[in-house]
Amino acid sequence: MKENILGIPDNDSLSLPVRIKTEVLAGLTVALALVPEAVAFAFVAQVHPLVGLYAAFIVGLITAVFGGRPGMISGATGALAVVMVSLVATHGVEYLFAAVVLMGILQITFGILRLGKFIRMVPHPVMLGFVNGLAIVIFLAQMTQFKVKDTATGLMDWMAGDTMTLMLALVALTMAIIWAAGKYVKFIPAPLAAILVVSLIVIFGDLPVPRVGDMAQIAGDLPDFHIPMIPFTLETLWIILPYSVILAAVGLIESLLTLNLVSEITESHGGASKECVAQGASNLVTGFFGGMGGCAMIGQSMINVKSGGRTRIAGTVAALFLLAFILFASGLIEQIPLAALVGVMFMVVIGTFAWNSLKIMTKIPKSDAFVIVLVTAVTVISDLAVAVIVGVIVSALVYAWNSAKHMSAREEINEQGSKEYHLFGPLFFSSVTSFNGLFDPKNDPEDVIIDFKGSRVWDHSGLQAIDALAERYQQEGKTLHLRHLSEDCRHLLNKAGDMIEVSVIEDPQYGVAVDYDEAYHDLPDDSEKAKA
Repeated sequence: MKENILGIPDNDSLSLPVRIKTEVLAGLTVALALVPEAVAFAFVAQVHPLVGLYAAFIVGLITAVFGGRPGMISGATGALAVVMVSLVATHGVEYLFAAVVLMGILQITFGILRLGKFIRMVPHPVMLGFVNGLAIVIFLAQMTQFKVKDTATGLMDWMAGDTMTLMLALVALTMAIIWAAGKYVKFIPAPLAAILVVSLIVIFGDLPVPRVGDMAQIAGDLPDFHIPMIPFTLETLWIILPYSVILAAVGLIESLLTLNLVSEITESHGGASKECVAQGASNLVTGFFGGMGGCAMIGQSMINVKSGGRTRIAGTVAALFLLAFILFASGLIEQIPLAALVGVMFMVVIGTFAWNSLKIMTKIPKSDAFVIVLVTAVTVISDLAVAVIVGVIVSALVYAWNSAKHMSAREEINEQGSKEYHLFGPLFFSSVTSFNGLFDPKNDPEDVIIDFKGSRVWDHSGLQAIDALAERYQQEGKTLHLRHLSEDCRHLLNKAGDMIEVSVIEDPQYGVAVDYDEAYHDLPDDSEKAKA
C-alpha cells in the first residue's frame, strides 16, 4: 500500500480535512497520556521530570517525521529507565546524556547496516508473549498511581478509605466512557472524550483525588543544546559503553516489535532499518538537549491507533502538543486527574493483551505454548530484550530438535544389486546423529548409493557427517556413490568428494552455511571459488 509524505495511504477512506482532524485529536489524546508516563519514567531513572518530558518531545517528534512506521509513537519508556537508573545513581545525569548519545550512534549504525530486517526472525509465539508481557507491565505500572506518600514515614503507601473508593470509581467511569464513546461517538477519539469528561467532573466538583500536578511541576522552557559535561577519556567510554549497548538493544527490540504490531493492526508495512536510523537520530539529538532517550511506546501507539491515528501527523502533533504543555499550559494540564489517565491505560491493557492466546493454548504445540508463557513471564520479571532473546533461543532450539527428528531414509535394492538410500529431511548439526544411524556399512552390499534429492545439507556439521560416513564405507572396502548434492557440497567435501555423481540437470543449487574463507583456503585458484 503506497503512502504520501505524510503517511496517508493512497486508498484512505477519509477525506483530507476529516483525516487531519482525526490525526490532530489522536495526537492530543496521546500527548495528554504522555505527560504522566514521561514524569513517572523520569522518577524511575532518578532524573528531573523535565528530562523525561524533553525526551518524549524530541524522540516523539523525530521518529514521527522520519520513522519507518507512520502512526507509531515513541518517547521515554520504562524499559530504558530501569537500565539507566544504575548509571545515574553511580555517575550522575551527565554520564546518562553521554550514554544516550552513544546509544543513538549505535542505533544509527544498526540501521545503516540494515540489521533491522533480522526482527523477522522473531517467531509468532514470541510476539504473543511480548504483547502479553507488555500489557501486564503497563497494568502494573499504573499501580503506583494508587499510592500516596505517608507524611509520617515519607514512604509510598496505598490509598485508603474514600480516596481509594473515589479513585476507583473515576477509573471505572473513564473506562465506561471510552467503551461507550467508541461505539456511539465518532467526532472525537473515545480516550480524549473520557479524559475531558472526567477532568471536568473532578475540577468543577473539586474532588480530592491525585492530579498530574501532584506528581511534579511540568512547566519549563525550550530544551537547550548541551554537551555532556564528562571527561572525554577512554575510561569514560568504558563506563558508558555497556549501558549504551544495552539501551540500544532494548530500544530497537521494543521499537521493531511495536512496529510489527502496529503494521499488523493497520494492515500495512513498516521499514525496520529506517526505524532504526530514526530511533538512533532521535536519541543522538536527545542526548545533546538534556533528554533521557527513548524508544517506541506500545501503550501510546495503541492509544494513537485506536483513536484513528494512522499517519505522521498524529505523532508530530502529539510531540508539539507536549511541548506546548511544557511552555504554556502546564497549569491546566496539572489539573487533569490521574484516574482519567489510569483508566485510559487500563483500556490499552485490555486492547493490547492477546486474549486469543489463552484460547489457543491447548490447540497449539506445547513448545509454542511454553514460549508464550516464558516470554510473558520474563518480560514482567526482567526486561523486554532478555525476554525476546530467550524466546528466540528457545524457539530455535525447539525447531532444531523437531527438524532433527524428521531425518529419514527409504531403502531399496536396484536392478544391479546396489543398495539405494533415498534421504528425506535436513542434514545439519542437530540431525547428524539421526543421519549416522540410517546406514549399516558393515552389512550393506559392495555397492551403495545415497540419494540426497529429498534432503538438504544446511551447515558444515552435515558436510563432516558425509565425509565421516564415506570413510566408514572405505574402511569396509565398499563403493559409495553420492547423488544430488549441491555444487557447494562437492567443493567442500574432503574424503567423499570423489564419490559424487554429478547430474547438472537434477542437482540442487542451494548454498551451505559455512565459513567460506576457511573452507576455500586450500582451493587451487579463485575460479573454483567463483563456481560455488
